Amino acid sequence: MIEIQTLDQIQKEIESKEPILIYFSGKNCSVCKILKPKIEEEIRNNFPKMKLLEVKTDESLELTAQFMVFSIPTTIIYFDTKEFKRYGRNMSVPLFIEELKRPYNLMCE
Repeated sequence: MIEIQTLDQIQKEIESKEPILIYFSGKNCSVCKILKPKIEEEIRNNFPKMKLLEVKTDESLELTAQFMVFSIPTTIIYFDTKEFKRYGRNMSVPLFIEELKRPYNLMCE
């Protein structure tokens, strides 16, 4: 995952119109540490054109507030510059992957 620290960086990525996953995590969040490698592996295996970005909430408070993230981990998916879906703390990775297949295939293939 590419670590993002400024609003300009994240806006450039979103405006690229590529599919994007933004993962908001925290330094002391055990769920974040367990979930991140699972999401990375599944995204790389199933959606190779999707960009993976990470925002560390404890280091980027303004960016976290800008995206209205109130709990971690939070995962936000963008397709064609628009927010498609937002997933909160407790998420099923297989269900998450299944929900992304159709829009990803429509946008990227």
